[in-house]
Amino acid sequence: MYACLALEFEYCDSTTFVPVDPSLDNCLRCVDYQEIKVQEYMDRSRPTSIPRAIVVVLERDLVDKAKSGDSVTVTGVVTCRWRPVVAGERPDIAVVIRANSISVLSDQASQIAITEELREEFHAFWAARAGTPMRGRDEIVASMCPQVYGLFYIKLAVLLVLISGVARSDESGLRVRGEAHMLLVGDPGTAKSQFLKYAAKLVPRSVLTTGIGSTSAGLTVTAVKDGPEWQLEAGALVLADRGLCCIDEFGNIREAEKSTILEAMEQQSISVAKAGIVCKLNARCSVLAAMNPKGKYDVHSSLAVNTALSTPLLSRFDLVLVLLDTHDEQWDAHVSSFLLGSRDGEEAGLGSDGEQDVWEFDRLQAYLAFVKTAFQPETTPASEQVLTRYYQLQRQRDTLNAARTTIRLLESLIRLAQAHARLMFRNKVLLADAVIAVVLMESTMLSASILGAIDTLHTTFPEDSDLFYAELESLVLRRLDMAHLGGGSQVV
Repeated sequence: MYACLALEFEYCDSTTFVPVDPSLDNCLRCVDYQEIKVQEYMDRSRPTSIPRAIVVVLERDLVDKAKSGDSVTVTGVVTCRWRPVVAGERPDIAVVIRANSISVLSDQASQIAITEELREEFHAFWAARAGTPMRGRDEIVASMCPQVYGLFYIKLAVLLVLISGVARSDESGLRVRGEAHMLLVGDPGTAKSQFLKYAAKLVPRSVLTTGIGSTSAGLTVTAVKDGPEWQLEAGALVLADRGLCCIDEFGNIREAEKSTILEAMEQQSISVAKAGIVCKLNARCSVLAAMNPKGKYDVHSSLAVNTALSTPLLSRFDLVLVLLDTHDEQWDAHVSSFLLGSRDGEEAGLGSDGEQDVWEFDRLQAYLAFVKTAFQPETTPASEQVLTRYYQLQRQRDTLNAARTTIRLLESLIRLAQAHARLMFRNKVLLADAVIAVVLMESTMLSASILGAIDTLHTTFPEDSDLFYAELESLVLRRLDMAHLGGGSQVV
């Protein structure tokens, strides 16, 4: 151990150090020390400006309290110090914070104020719609990206991805992720980027990036040399921990960089071994990606061929929704009227009844954060039978899609059913939740679908939501040879 024995008020010009006796009182000055760089939230920074950052000094028990990508609140004293002296450059003074306390915010709800009044409002909303639950659900779904006409299944799927399912851990420490991932594959002009931007605004902790300008270090983590030492800087997936990572132009990411996100999407962590630093960072986020197909989409080919994505990467997405811009004269007329300002109920894609209320943005944001923390849905026998039967049926089909029909398919169905139960404000996964999960999964199967091809782009909100669901449930159960489970969405 080496220390400078000069008193505080004296100046020491020595350039050498001598060993000291550890029993001396001077050694009590040696404490644990760490410097971290804190960056402001990107959504709170001024437009067209780079998020500002400041160095925070941690000492004693505050060391190693936070890792790269954590959202923290720091309380401390602002002070100045000299920057490291570099030959040939002018000395400069830097502003730093000497921390007194640091707290890690790992929950989205802590970033959104959910008052008791809001909780009572949510309970009253569902109590008033106890007889027509699907109509109440569609009111919430219609509030998702209201500037886009129709696209009922897409809006429902995006909401379920934002809510996600329940993570499970066993006694051995093995963790099965609860966060859902979705990939939008569609022709230009099908509102893919609009959904990504709106979803990023809804989730308090979110990162929006593009595949063109992102490298593997930009998506995961990079090592930067700051003076004589190396430090880690978190990428998009680490910064979005406990939140949402939106990746536009996903198909333009280079092959070598796509492989780096495989661990982050399934294990929800990123292993780092760079510049002598070996550690593991959390990346517990949902991934919402969008891309254009390679050339014209061929419905008779598999997703792997149309997207040029590898099977391991495709299997990690819970939903892969395809938006094909087919020429439909009636649909084009409705969209034109909507864009030109004729926003009555039918032309807004909300059905013929135009009295559906669209929730305000703040109310929808608070509702998503509330249901994600307040409900931990558990499956029921009826829902388990439907999900298991559908999984077995897909595994036995001749038109087997290797990229989708893995064991991850069953895990995806469970996550989607749990997310729908949360959206419906309940703690049990009922038959209705399992049916909706199957219908959404059917829209990703295309040629392997048991319900036939579902055109997810040209879908509007049903006129009678509960009647529409009753017909949908009857059709799904018949195709699964489980018609005996029918009789209403409350079957458990």
